[in-house]
Amino acid sequence: MNVVDVAPEILKLVDDLVADGRVTDPRTPKGRLLAKAAKLFRVKGYERTTVRDLAAAVGIQSGSIFHHFKSKEEILLALMREVIVFNTSRMQSMLASSDNPKEKVLNLIRCELEAINGLTGNAMSVLVYEWRSLNKDNQKQILVLRDIYEQLWLDTLAEAKEQGMIVADVFVLRRYLMGAISWSTTWYDPKGDMTLETMAREALTLAIK
Repeated sequence: MNVVDVAPEILKLVDDLVADGRVTDPRTPKGRLLAKAAKLFRVKGYERTTVRDLAAAVGIQSGSIFHHFKSKEEILLALMREVIVFNTSRMQSMLASSDNPKEKVLNLIRCELEAINGLTGNAMSVLVYEWRSLNKDNQKQILVLRDIYEQLWLDTLAEAKEQGMIVADVFVLRRYLMGAISWSTTWYDPKGDMTLETMAREALTLAIK
């Protein structure tokens, strides 16, 4: 996670999670290692990225990595765990500040679009494509966290459906929204005319009638 030029509320969330011991401070050597690992794992792939690659990216000796993590897989697990914790916490905060189900759905869409196209984009991509590189026990840890994340979506969509705002099956709708939002990384240009806010409102029309 790179916290350069991010909104004050995001910095506060990061600081709160660091204080609670739930994520690594991204401004520390360990945090910078996780950020570099996320980028390398996304670009080169987890299997093709070596400990030497990771060390070179942060400007340290290979052996120094093991002062922070016992293995390369432990790095992978940490960045996956922390990106889910961060984005789940952000979603919970946004939901708490929402006044109605429609606004809640919009805020979840905003959060997910920003998660995969912004601050945590590298780690989110690694989470999607590399989680099977974890051993079975570590996969279980990630699946538990993922289920908490997904339940926020399902509960919010169900609330909107109860108020007549949604006609689709909420499980199926969530899968459609997940696919559409995830695919935006292949075509969205952050330097183009469309903002993430515009994208979020367009995506909302897929969910809310």
